[in-house]
Amino acid sequence: MRRYQAILVVIDLVAAGIAVGVASLARFGMPHSGTHLPIYLAVDVSIPLVWVTVVALNRAYEGRFVGVGATEFDRLFKAFLYLTAAVAIGSYATHTEIARGFVVVALPVALGLDLVGRYGARKYLHRLRKRGHAMTAMLLVGDGDAVAEFAELLQRDHYAGMNVVGACVPAELLADADADAGTTRKLAGIGIPILGDIDSVLGAVQACQADTVAIVSSATIGPERLRWISWQLEGTATELVVSPGLMEVAGPRLHIQPVAGLPLLHVEEPEFTGFRRLVKTAFDRGLAVIALSVLSPVALGVALAVCLTSRGPVVFRQQRIGRSGRPFTMIKFRSMYSDAERRQRELASRNVNSDGPWFKLPGDPRITPVGRFIRKYSLDEIPQLLNVLTGRMSMVGPRPNLPSEVAEYGDDMRRRLLVKPGITGLWQISGRNNLSWQETVRLDLRYVENWSLGYDLMILWKTPSAVARASGAY
Repeated sequence: MRRYQAILVVIDLVAAGIAVGVASLARFGMPHSGTHLPIYLAVDVSIPLVWVTVVALNRAYEGRFVGVGATEFDRLFKAFLYLTAAVAIGSYATHTEIARGFVVVALPVALGLDLVGRYGARKYLHRLRKRGHAMTAMLLVGDGDAVAEFAELLQRDHYAGMNVVGACVPAELLADADADAGTTRKLAGIGIPILGDIDSVLGAVQACQADTVAIVSSATIGPERLRWISWQLEGTATELVVSPGLMEVAGPRLHIQPVAGLPLLHVEEPEFTGFRRLVKTAFDRGLAVIALSVLSPVALGVALAVCLTSRGPVVFRQQRIGRSGRPFTMIKFRSMYSDAERRQRELASRNVNSDGPWFKLPGDPRITPVGRFIRKYSLDEIPQLLNVLTGRMSMVGPRPNLPSEVAEYGDDMRRRLLVKPGITGLWQISGRNNLSWQETVRLDLRYVENWSLGYDLMILWKTPSAVARASGAY
């Protein structure tokens, strides 16, 4: 982590240095000379150092913020805003003409270059973590089932950089031979040893060299026990984190506020209406217009290929369920033979999806050769941009499901219907058809619970690379 933080400091210095050079050429032309040369040189040298200092004050180098999530970039943007405001106020107060014209160019360029540089560093870090390097050793403490579930989530999300190296479970569980055997088998199946009971946390940390202790859901860990664990870890350089047990709720909806000496976790309601929703609608339709304009030649080529290679309509129409459970007609380029729906009953025994109502069959014989290609690269979904223009779909959202699938929804799954379905979403950038039904539901609920325009932009940014990889497309 220290090496990675040092790399980020170098990236920030280089980005600010290049920005100063660009701003100097844009504002003053050729390199400085004459009597004002010392002043210009002082400004050129000081801005990169000031930039790194402000970034550091905004805690954009802290290990818990870098490498994963949007917090790192958010803090970088705040550093830009604070420094811009400080320069604007300072230049106005001192009537410094150089600063106003120069910094207006330098700071935005520095921010842009820094975002690109840090994104590249993050992708490098993710490649390391995918190979098992640059990981934080974590000890989980809590009930056996909660520990196993939490560990499985961390193993799937290797980008988070958390490697579970051991677990401590309640003594009552270890005393019960049957329960102990079941828990041991479950944790052993995912490669996690049980290192003792909850009172053995300090010894377990020393045995497995854990960097972090995570307290997960447990009926036996009350406030007194939690405080005792924190005391045990003092002076060990081991971080203590506590999972609130709120599945798929994160980010801006969570705030900690001290009340009567107790830290209370405030969970705000998700926002499904109001101004932000209007902004999302305008953004969706504007982006759909641009995408249709750019992709119209591709759409024409796909339409001709579908028409010339198999019998049937070019466009496939199917009823799906949208926001608030209202049905709508979703349109796609036809990728299957015309008798596909009738043949599905004949192929029902070959369905590989065992945990939900989807029908999934790798190498499905109902798909045409052209259909296989356009499905692989999601070209069949181009007509859905028209669904976005009519307001029935969004650019980003949960996967649009069939009425038969929605009929099997539980109460939790029906929360997917609080927002419009999307052309892309977390399910597409996370594996598409390779995901199980439960994993898809979990990702869709995460999106619904934590929606923001920034979240949409992140998903849209990752969609082209997911489509190019064609992982899980069939």
